[in-house]
Amino acid sequence: MGSEKENLSQRTAENIRKLILDDKIYRFGEKLPNENELSEKLGISRTTLREAIRILSAEGLLTVRRGKGTFVTEQVDQYASGRIDVQDFSTMKIRLRDLYETRLIFEPEAAALACKRATEDEIAEILALGEECQKQLLKDPKGKKRIESESAFHGAILKASHNDFISQFMPMLTETIERTFSLNYNLDVVAEDAYKDHILIMNFLEKRDAQALKSAVTIHLHHAVLNEQLEIPL
Repeated sequence: MGSEKENLSQRTAENIRKLILDDKIYRFGEKLPNENELSEKLGISRTTLREAIRILSAEGLLTVRRGKGTFVTEQVDQYASGRIDVQDFSTMKIRLRDLYETRLIFEPEAAALACKRATEDEIAEILALGEECQKQLLKDPKGKKRIESESAFHGAILKASHNDFISQFMPMLTETIERTFSLNYNLDVVAEDAYKDHILIMNFLEKRDAQALKSAVTIHLHHAVLNEQLEIPL
């Protein structure tokens, strides 16, 4: 009896997984129907549904938010869980390519503005964040602290542009970095190039050479695009 119940829960989990990953009925970040509605739709008991949700939550495909319901996990978390098929990988690369393309449009110019507008204290802070990022690159190039330090370093440059609209791009910058690591492709080469690029970025910022810094940031982003084989169309 116990085995039958377990098998039913597993089959239900597989059905829900198929609705999400294959049929695209429920999208990443979307809330699932309530317990009564979904159990009726699947023709199962609420107990079986709860067990299936527990299975998928353990896999990282679903997230249960107390008082709000059950949601399909955001893509970045889902990919990090390790369930990546060829189609998912391709979709990730397209999304990441678009993010980098957008950064290439505004970030070099933002860095040039930061060169001209940043206070001495802001320059000092950016350089300190850059040194921390370099330390994390050497210590653990794929670690959480490296990801956080990378976001902080580049984010501080955006902030130093003293343009409120540009500062609003911070979440996109963070998403680009997180998705690069979630893709888990060529990260050692990405880290090696990033370390060298950061040296140029910090040197030119310290010298307040806006044109050189603009070029260094452009090269840095192009390195990531090439290393991830994202192929931005001309």
